[in-house]
Amino acid sequence: MLRAAVFDFDLTLADSAAAVIECAGYALQRLGLPPAPAGQVRKTIGLTLQQSFEALTGNLDPELGAAYARHFVCRADEVMVAGTRLYPGVDTTFAGLSSRGVRLAIVSSKFRHRIEAILERAGLGESVDLILGAEDVRLHKPHPQGLLSALERLQVEPVRSIYVGDHRVDAQAAESAGVAFVAVRTGSSGPESWSVAAPLAIIEDVSHLLEVLERTGHLD
Repeated sequence: MLRAAVFDFDLTLADSAAAVIECAGYALQRLGLPPAPAGQVRKTIGLTLQQSFEALTGNLDPELGAAYARHFVCRADEVMVAGTRLYPGVDTTFAGLSSRGVRLAIVSSKFRHRIEAILERAGLGESVDLILGAEDVRLHKPHPQGLLSALERLQVEPVRSIYVGDHRVDAQAAESAGVAFVAVRTGSSGPESWSVAAPLAIIEDVSHLLEVLERTGHLD
């Protein structure tokens, strides 16, 4: 039976697209670079800031990428928490899983303190057992370090866990960690991005997770 449910954050549990697009535009402008289309920026949500910079500009210069990250973070300090909203059903999904003895964790490329602030703002500050953010791991998704570290700290085996995410890097991390993957359609990725992990399920949004897990016999 399922003993741990680990979630990505951006575009899985929460819509941060408008704030991310604003921060990316600010950072590119400060570097004197042309703006990126909103749709292109949205596709980078879930990547590290260095990865996002490379995807948006095609520039692999690590120093310029670091400068982009600094400007992005500076603007995010002002707008990210207020500009992010949890998707409907997150609260009931968390409550339903917890009531069945499932441990909850979040593993994200977003800074942990922002996730904590967003959850607190939504009244869910005590709802998750563990949060690992960008500052908590050395190797980021698609590397499985964050996911495996979370499960180790929860004392749950990968085979008794799921990872819920929207992006290809989420699917790759789950596959590498030996964790079943559940894909949500709230991000910009599609089935071709998730096929690497042979998803346990593809759901419209996180509010459908309990139904799927009950139907597949993963819950007590």
